Amino acid sequence: MNVALQHRFSGPVTGFRDRRLPERATPAGYAALIDACGLQVPLPRTLFATGERHRILEEGGWRLLTPRHAPRPTLEAHLVFALKYEGLDLAVLKRLFLVVDAAEIESIVRETPTGSYARRLWFLFEWLTGRRLNLPDATRGDYVPAVNPQQQWAVPGENSTRHRVRNNLPGTPDFCPLVRRTDALEEFSSLDLAERARAVAAAVPGDVLARTAVFLRLKDSRSSYAIEGERPPQHRIQRWGRAIGEAGRQAIDLEELLRLQEIVIGDDRFVRLGLRIEGGFVGEHERDTGAPLPDHISARHEDLASLVEGMAAFDRGPATALDPVIAAAALAFGFVYAHPFEDGNGRIHRYLVHHVLARRGFNPPGVALPVSAAILDRIEAYGAILEDHSGRLLPLIEWEPTGRGNVRVLNDTADFYRYFDATPHAEFLFECVKRTIEEDLPDEADFLRRYDRFTRRLQAIVDMPDRTADLLFRFLHQNAGRLSMRAREREFRMLTDEETERVERLYGEAFGLPPESRSP
Repeated sequence: MNVALQHRFSGPVTGFRDRRLPERATPAGYAALIDACGLQVPLPRTLFATGERHRILEEGGWRLLTPRHAPRPTLEAHLVFALKYEGLDLAVLKRLFLVVDAAEIESIVRETPTGSYARRLWFLFEWLTGRRLNLPDATRGDYVPAVNPQQQWAVPGENSTRHRVRNNLPGTPDFCPLVRRTDALEEFSSLDLAERARAVAAAVPGDVLARTAVFLRLKDSRSSYAIEGERPPQHRIQRWGRAIGEAGRQAIDLEELLRLQEIVIGDDRFVRLGLRIEGGFVGEHERDTGAPLPDHISARHEDLASLVEGMAAFDRGPATALDPVIAAAALAFGFVYAHPFEDGNGRIHRYLVHHVLARRGFNPPGVALPVSAAILDRIEAYGAILEDHSGRLLPLIEWEPTGRGNVRVLNDTADFYRYFDATPHAEFLFECVKRTIEEDLPDEADFLRRYDRFTRRLQAIVDMPDRTADLLFRFLHQNAGRLSMRAREREFRMLTDEETERVERLYGEAFGLPPESRSP
C-alpha cells in the first residue's frame, strides 16, 4: 500500500518539527510530504505553508502563501506544489520515492501523460532510484527541463527521450548539490569577476605579475594551514603553494586526491593515507571517557568510493557548464562534508576551489587567487556555514561510539552528502573571490611596485647587496618606517645618521606611514 495514503496530510498548525510558524498555517509541498511520510531528511532552508489570510508572508524560515495556493491533500498535489514553488530538493525526493509505492507515481503519469510535472516526476524517480517504472516511453509533449533554471542553477543538459525531459541537472545520481537563484548570486554572477581579474592583471607589468603570483600562492598556502590551526615549516608551505600553482592541470579523481593528500600530510607516520576505512567525525572527546563529541559526522566509509566517483564525474561534466564559482562551491564543500580522508580534508577542500577556477580559465594565467586568505579573514562566517550544515545533519544520523573513540554510523546517510543545498556556500565563496580580485591581487601588485621603487632608489643612497637591502626594508617595515636603535647599532651600524634619515624618508615616500602590514 502507498505509504502516503497511510498518513493524513496535516491541517493548520503553529509548529512543525521544532520550527514555529509565523502564524497558523497548513504545511504544503516538501513540508507536507516530509510530515505525511515520516521522512528523516534535512529540512529545506525555507519551508512552505498556506496561510489563512490573503497575503504572502516570509518570516523565520517559512514562506506562507495564500489560501488560493493550497494544494489538495494528495501526494500528487503536494509534489506538484513543491516542483512549482520550491524547486528540486533531491534528498527529500529520493527518500520519498523509496517509501511510496511505485504504482502511485505510475498512476500520476498515466493520468496526465503529457503533463510537464508528471513527466518531471517520472524522470526524477528513475534518475534518483535507478528503478524503471512500468510505463511506456513518452511520445507526446514538449521537452521540459528537469530543473527549472529560473529557480535553481542548471546546465544545458541532454534530452531524455523516454520522458521527453531535458536532463539539465548539474550532477549525477552519485553527486548533485543544487544552488538556488538568489538576488545575491544573480548580482555576483553579473559582475563578470573573471574579466575584472584579467583587467587587473593586464595593468601589471609581466615581471611584477609573475612575482605577485608567487606571493599570492604562498599567502594562500600559509592561510590554508592557518585555518586548520597549523604552523608547518616553510618548506611545507612552499610545497603546497607549488601544488596550488598547478591546480586545474589534472582532472579530479581518486588518484589525484591521494596525490594531494600526500603533499598536504608530508609525514605520514601517524596518519593512514587513502580513503577512510572506518567512521569519521569532527569534534572533541570527553576528557574522562574519551567518548566522541561530534560537531560534524562524515560520510560512512562504505559510501566514500561512490561519492568520490560522483565528485570526479561532476568535475568532468557539470562543473564545466556551471558558473565557475558556483561549481567550485558545490565541489569543494561537498568534499569537505564527506571528509573522505583521516587528515588533509580541509586543505584539499580549499584546493578544489583553485582547481575549478583554474580549470575554467577564471583566473588570470599563472595567478591563483588567494581564496584561503579571504576565508581566513572571514573565519567566523566560514565556520558558521560549516556548523549550520553539520547541525542540520547531526539529528538525522544514528551513530554509536567505537572502542577507539571514533563513531560508527548506523543508518543510510549517503544522500545527505550527495544532495545538499549549496546556496549559502556559493554566496560565501563569491564574496571571497570578489575580495581577492578587488583587493588582494591589485594590492599585492601595488606593494611589489612600491617595494621595487624603494630598493631601486635605495641604491642611490648606499650600495648594498639585494639580501641586505631586503633586510633593511624588513626592519623599516616592522617598525613603522623607522630603523630601530638595535638595527642601527648592529646590522646597519655602518650607515651614517644622514643616510639613515634619507632611507627612512625614502621608505615613507614609497609606502606612507604607517606601512601596510605585508611582506614581499
